[in-house]
Amino acid sequence: MDKSLEKTETCRQRVEPLTAREREILQLIARGLTDAQIAASLYLERCTVSNHVSRILGKLGAPNRTAAVYVAIQDGFEIAGSRG
Repeated sequence: MDKSLEKTETCRQRVEPLTAREREILQLIARGLTDAQIAASLYLERCTVSNHVSRILGKLGAPNRTAAVYVAIQDGFEIAGSRG
């Protein structure tokens, strides 16, 4: 199997298990919002958002928020309001 296809399949396997809330938070991360800004916009506690972010990073195997967005985009995850 082509290495690029293997990588794409691995990415898809990582993004699919995100919950609806995690996907919503990933959208806001992609827009550059901080945990505090995400918490305010979703009426959540900042620590709740931080927990969601940690789970997103773990599920995507990403070391940071930027890498998480990159993995999601590679999987075809559409970022609302982005230009393609």
